[in-house]
Amino acid sequence: MATVVGEGSAASAARRAQIIDATIETVAELGFAQTTFARIAVRGGLSSTRLISYHFQGKAELMQAVVDDIYRSINEFLLGRVDVDPASRPIVRPAGRPDLPSPGSAPAELRAYITGVVAYIGAHRSRMRAIRSISAAVYDEPGNPAVGQADPASPVMSHLQDMLRRGQADGSFRTFDPLVVAAMVQQPLEGLPLLLQNRPDLDLERYAAELATAVDLATRRPDRG
Repeated sequence: MATVVGEGSAASAARRAQIIDATIETVAELGFAQTTFARIAVRGGLSSTRLISYHFQGKAELMQAVVDDIYRSINEFLLGRVDVDPASRPIVRPAGRPDLPSPGSAPAELRAYITGVVAYIGAHRSRMRAIRSISAAVYDEPGNPAVGQADPASPVMSHLQDMLRRGQADGSFRTFDPLVVAAMVQQPLEGLPLLLQNRPDLDLERYAAELATAVDLATRRPDRG
């Protein structure tokens, strides 16, 4: 990432956030290929594309920042849902945050993850359209940040596999390959933004409930009832 004078200042952080937000809206509307610094500048009300170049060395670095920002916001959203659902947990616990109380059980935590991510997608449709467009456009490029999320060792997949292993260890879940089931859980979530483009009125609460129930039936021990 480019190092610039005053990068750590509040004004610089605000400018970077403004650029990232404008980029998300531009990609969501026009797609990755049609997104240029000039169009981002217009969307963000910037006087010159040089304001973008000052903070980001190129389009690839800016898109990395967009992907990072979206996943950071998902993490914060899940953490903020603890008051709504005590079983909700962030994918990565932010540094300096106090320990959270026990989620109760692995099945409850898994259901909270599914319903929380669906709620985030419904509330942040531009962000999810943007990350889908970035993923589709540069999926095969080395170092593509969106591809990294499918890596079994990525934060998302590691979070799900850890959750599934805990449920197996305490007897809540049957014996299965945690990687396979983690992918089974994540794929319908990552495909939801595309479904919403064609069905914007989709009942998201029902979608989350049906997916959570299907995952519960697929993972529970036969004798759990």
